[in-house]
Amino acid sequence: MKYRTLGKSGIKVSEIGFGAWTIALDWWGKKIEDDEAKRMLRRAYDLGINFFETGDMYGKGKSEKLIGEVFKGMRNDIVISTKYGYEFEGAAQIGHSELPQRFDPLFTEHALRNSLARLQTDHIDVYGLHNPKMHHIQDDVIFNTLDNKINEGVIGTYQVALGPAIGWTKEGLAAMNRKNVSAVQTVYNILEQTPGNELIDEAARKNVGILVRVPDASGILTGKVKADTKIDEKDHRSVRRGEWVKAALDKVEQLRPIADRNGLNITEMAIKFILSKNPVSSVFPTVISIEEIEQFAAISDGRYIPSSDMEQISKMYSTWPSYELKATVA
Repeated sequence: MKYRTLGKSGIKVSEIGFGAWTIALDWWGKKIEDDEAKRMLRRAYDLGINFFETGDMYGKGKSEKLIGEVFKGMRNDIVISTKYGYEFEGAAQIGHSELPQRFDPLFTEHALRNSLARLQTDHIDVYGLHNPKMHHIQDDVIFNTLDNKINEGVIGTYQVALGPAIGWTKEGLAAMNRKNVSAVQTVYNILEQTPGNELIDEAARKNVGILVRVPDASGILTGKVKADTKIDEKDHRSVRRGEWVKAALDKVEQLRPIADRNGLNITEMAIKFILSKNPVSSVFPTVISIEEIEQFAAISDGRYIPSSDMEQISKMYSTWPSYELKATVA
């Protein structure tokens, strides 16, 4: 496992991180029981993964509790990242609709205190705003509160997680102007490089780490989703319609010769493509089994995509049709 510095924070994180939402929610085609979730977390650690990324709303704190239980007594051996901002207590998590958001000082204190308790720790390495909108990013009070928590030693640094859908370009760029934002998290993969490429370029200028989720393009790049795959409406991938799947599979075939000449399968090339971007600090593959954790961890071996092939991928991407990006509605 290789490690990188998380932007300006100085924190060393594994190139492959553990995105822990799947161990608390059955939104990826599988309900993971607690014992299996704990085995997955332990195996990830054994493979060199030290970066565990979660959010307080995942299973209403369940993901945080599992991490806290597994790594109790090992606090200095791992990097914990969690996020807040949703009022999920007493609310039903139905489908993928967003819940009300709050980032005011009182709510921040409440959310942070509860996350610390569930994680069984006295500090959080990377605290995050979960899908903030532009008016949140422009609110000095929010960031002054978080800066105070850094001064108190309760959090090490903070990130802004963009979303929930792909886009939020202006929000990401604006967030990088905040002095203690060490990371911006976004959807990014070899098939969906917008707005990631623009965010990556700005991150290089601002010494901000990019954290990548959905690196597998919702299963297209791992072969889990094919033209005839039926996806349950409760599944997080249900937003991907048939036309999108077909077009994505066509693009994979265009990319296959590049993978072949590098001795890689499509999954390996997809992850190495992201890791070949220097501002990227860590990638969070969607994992639902120990076998998948092992597969992704093995990809972090210090070998990246040659610059000539990266240029070819860039040129190929420029010929593909654009797609809709989400953003704050004024």
